[in-house]
Parts: sequence; C-alpha cells; structure tokens
Amino acid sequence: MESKDSAHIDQSGIDSLYAEIDYWHVNTGEQTIHAKRMPGRFRTIKWITSSVWILFFLGPYLRWNGQQAVLFDIAGRQFHIFNLTILPQDIWMLALVLLFFSLLLAAVTSIAGRVYCGYFCFQTVWTDVFIWLEEKLEGHPSKRMKLDKAPWNFYKIRIKTIKHILWLVIGVLTGISFTLWFADAYTMWASYFSFDAPMVAWITVGTFTFFTYLFAGHMREQVCFWLCPYARIQGVMADATTIMPTYDLARGEPRGKLKKKSVTEGGQQGDCIDCKQCVAVCPTGIDIRNGQQEGCITCALCIDACDAVMDKISRPHGLIRYASLKELDGAPALPLYKRPRVIVYFSFLALILAGLIYGITHLGFLELKILHERQPLYVQQSDGSIQNKYVLKILNKTDQVMSVNVSATGLEQLELQGVESAFQLSPGRVNAFTVFIRVAPEHIHQGRTAVDFVVHDINQPDIRVNYQSMFFAPNPP
Repeated sequence: MESKDSAHIDQSGIDSLYAEIDYWHVNTGEQTIHAKRMPGRFRTIKWITSSVWILFFLGPYLRWNGQQAVLFDIAGRQFHIFNLTILPQDIWMLALVLLFFSLLLAAVTSIAGRVYCGYFCFQTVWTDVFIWLEEKLEGHPSKRMKLDKAPWNFYKIRIKTIKHILWLVIGVLTGISFTLWFADAYTMWASYFSFDAPMVAWITVGTFTFFTYLFAGHMREQVCFWLCPYARIQGVMADATTIMPTYDLARGEPRGKLKKKSVTEGGQQGDCIDCKQCVAVCPTGIDIRNGQQEGCITCALCIDACDAVMDKISRPHGLIRYASLKELDGAPALPLYKRPRVIVYFSFLALILAGLIYGITHLGFLELKILHERQPLYVQQSDGSIQNKYVLKILNKTDQVMSVNVSATGLEQLELQGVESAFQLSPGRVNAFTVFIRVAPEHIHQGRTAVDFVVHDINQPDIRVNYQSMFFAPNPP
C-alpha cells in the first residue's frame, strides 16, 4: 500500500511535468508563422546543404556514353547508374541502400539531433524557398502579417496571385523533375509539350504539384509536427550526450530587459535580455529557452540570432549553442569512440557499406543458371553414347546486345550440341537455350561427373561466367 509521502512525491512530479508542458508552445495551425531571416554561419550552412537538391532537378540531364547517366527504368526493370546496370536479380542491394540510410539517420541523430530535418529534409528546403519568395514579394515578417490582416485590394490581390503562381510553378517543376528520373529526360519534356506523356506521368506531376504547394506553401511546420514520423521517434535516438541547439539556463537566467547599468557593472541579471530574437527566427515558432521540444528541427538559426545580439551587447557567444545535456551540467564532452550507441550504429554501417561495395564490384555482366533435365536423367543413343539435356538461362546485365560462345569441360571427348556457333543475348533479359551433351560410353567412368559450362563474350573474352552442373550416366560395370 502506498504511503502518503510517495503519493505526494508522485503528484509533485506530475505537477512539475504539467508546469513544464505549459511552457511549450506548439502551433496547431491557428496562426501562420512568419519567421525572421537573419544572416549567420548556420544560415550559410543551411543554404549550402540545401543546394544538394539542385541535383534532383539537374541530375536527369547528365549524360553518360550517349545515354542518361542515371535512369530508373521501371518498365524495363532496369536501373542504370553510369556504367552500372542493376536488374531485379540484384535488388538486394537496394534493400542494403535503404537500410544504410536508415541507420545513418539514426546514427547522425544520436550524435547531433535532427540534423537531417534542419539542413537536408525536402520539406524544410522547399518551405525555406517558398518563404524566401514570400519575403521578396511581401517584405519582412511584420509587413507580411500586416498584409495578411489588410482588406483585399488590387495590390494585395496582385502580390498574392504572383506568389501563389510561383509556388505552383515550383510544384510543377518538382513533379516533372521526379518523372524525368524514370524516363529519358529530353523525350519526356517533348511528350509534355506535345501532351503525349503517359497518364501515370500526368498523375505524378499533379500529385507532386498539389502536395508541394500544400505542404511547403500552407502547412509548413505542421507537416513536421503531425505528419512526419521522424519527429515522433527522434526522442529514442537521442540521449544526454547528443549535441543539439541548447539554451544555457545557468548563464542566461534570470533574464530581463537590457539595462546599461547591468552591462557596465555586471549586476545579477543573466545574459538573456529577453529580446525573443531566437523565437522570431525559428521556422517552427518554438522558444528554445524552454528546453528541447518536439518542434525543434535543430536548424540552429536561433544560435545565429542570439550570437548577433550578444555582439551588440558585448557579451560572449554561446548563450544558445550546440551542446549536450551533460555538457550543460558541467561534464566534459564525451568522445564518439566512447559512446556505445554510436559505435554500434557505425559498426553496422561499415558492414552494410562493405556489402554494397562487394555487390557493386561483383555485379558482373553475365549471370548463368543451368537446369538439368530430370525426366529422364540421361538417354542412351542408338550408337551407345549417353546424352544429357540442359536448359541454359543466361542473363545479359548490360544494355547492349552481346555475342557469346558456350563451352563445356569435365569429360573426355564430350560433344556439346545446340550452341555450336555464337549466338546473341538480348540486353537486360534472361535468354534461354536448350543444349545437349553426348559422351561415348568408353569415356564414362562413373555414374555422375561434374561438368563445367563457360559462357564468354566474343568481343571481350574477359567477360565470362561459369556454372558447374552434373552429367549422369549408367554406372559402369
């Protein structure tokens, strides 16, 4: 039976929890957040990292050996990545790639929080671009808020129409660029202009246009709050050693408005002057001074804002900085090699990367499988020779027609029939051929003998593949 003291402690903990939650602020969509844009090192880093998405738009136009460098040909069941052609038989590598990036996301989160959200996520990047356009057209945040509340007139209609048209254009370009990765880019553009594009392409463009316009233009941080599962699970990926944008409570409190006397004489006031610039620049509208919250995407723009204010009041940087909870408690920073979770993550990443490297380096250009006829295992010909029937299934992994020869070894004086001359393999397909091996009885010394089949390219003899099968015959007396 619980004592009164324990019940009191539990109730105190609950009251403390509710008091902390009261400080948290999550915008549930009742207001539009107009984040202030300030220059700084993290804003610069954010633009640099966001620029990797330029590859999404320009990648389909890269050419390699006269063809699109990267092409995910779903209809042809082939992925072309420069010189590599990945077929369904090698799809296990795609599973490794997905697993690699999933673990990489977890590893990075355990080290530095939601870095992906703040610097690389397409939702964050597209929203940033949309807000940048909004600022260029409507002005700084206070002007935008004033315009939103103003009555509709010609000026407001004109500015809002231009903004929304530009947002829709970005959405259309996003959808079209996505489809270009799955078909030849120049051919697809021609089909769009002539309205001959496949229906699935039009549906894809429409879907991307709608959701890009909705998510980046209207929902913005609401996507991070309510739709993204990563925001929900990031808490179990981070721990007390994870570095994240953090407010130094001991240094900043008690906060208060700036007074010249406190600056010159030191006083008892903390370094935080309650300017709320850290809140003004936050794209999700949270107050980092209230601790880590679900809405923080670790973009570190609050650090830029705070450092700029500290420069103006002659205080050192770092009131808001990247730090772990242990560091704020006075403990030294723990090196990565001493953190078990990080070690486990990167060990698995190394194993997956090794598997990918092995798969790519052993991808080959040919794949051979041989099915031995089972009914019957062998046939005795009228001249006494023993014949076995085989079905050769040869996969040409290249995107070119390949001329090959087939040979077999393992028995003396064996005769290979059905592939006496060179034949061609269609690109990216399994080619099936029926062959026969005949051997005179005097050259057969046991009931089962290993036979090695070799398929090699006539034009490039170093491209070859072998497969071992069995030759069956009656047991010699």
